[in-house]
Amino acid sequence: MLRAELDTEKGNEAIRSGSLQKTMQSALEALRPEAAYFGANNGCRTAYIVFDLADPSQIPKVAEPFFMEMGAKISIDPVMNGEDLEKGLSALG
Repeated sequence: MLRAELDTEKGNEAIRSGSLQKTMQSALEALRPEAAYFGANNGCRTAYIVFDLADPSQIPKVAEPFFMEMGAKISIDPVMNGEDLEKGLSALG
């Protein structure tokens, strides 16, 4: 799961210029997420995007648009769906 906390000033500029919607749309098209949610965290506009990161080498491609265009703070945390959890627990023996 990617969490992107947008810089407030850059976010304000992106909303005024219309680029925020374009940037988010491009990111979502590229990531093809299972789910995407938007809200506030730590007083910042925040996107929560659940997607499949097949290879860690994808991280720059995923993160850079948020860094460069929105001054975002990014975290990428591994998460599982129910099937993944069941598979992992059954592997414990």
